[in-house]
Amino acid sequence: MRKFSNALIGTVTVVALCTGAWLLGSGPDTHAPPQPSAAQAHTARTGQQGERPAAPALPPSPPDRIRIPSIRVNAPLMGLALTPAGSLDVPPAAKPNLAGWYEAGTTPGERGTAIVAGHVDNADGPAVFYELGALKKGSTVEVDRRDGGVAVFTVDAVEVYEAKNFPDEKVYGAAARPELRVITCGGGYSRSTGYQGNVVVFAHLTGSRQ
Repeated sequence: MRKFSNALIGTVTVVALCTGAWLLGSGPDTHAPPQPSAAQAHTARTGQQGERPAAPALPPSPPDRIRIPSIRVNAPLMGLALTPAGSLDVPPAAKPNLAGWYEAGTTPGERGTAIVAGHVDNADGPAVFYELGALKKGSTVEVDRRDGGVAVFTVDAVEVYEAKNFPDEKVYGAAARPELRVITCGGGYSRSTGYQGNVVVFAHLTGSRQ
């Protein structure tokens, strides 16, 4: 598999996830997806006291499914490439329970930063990562790999960023251990332009099983 740096992904990485088609077409009683609280953000402490130790990196293997039990996510994964504009392509909106991973980058469980993205909603209602902003530190994310193994990640932080201030290096930058980012849209919402930012889950590999 040919590898590319995640730095190639532009700042508009998940803009196509963020139109808010369901909210745009719904009435005033429709609830926006949950957003992470300040308590779920990274802290300034050094050494990440209390963080679970990282597990040894796994060999490369494409992922087939992502599960996040605490928010009832159990979804197949498709490979995503970059668009001509340099942003990450997105899964078909017509398939709400489908997420994708950046297949030119790190595979989940491998040393480095793996990227998974999915819609928060579509025209018919909530989609795969509608509840992502409700995820808490310490939660588990599992990724089924094509080699038959399961990569188990522990959530370190859940943060929300305005699109204009998206921290590319923090989200996509290289990592010395196996890490995972799960991304959808979030932040403020405008009926004229959709969601104004992105929710990002930061997690690291803490185990694996066959």
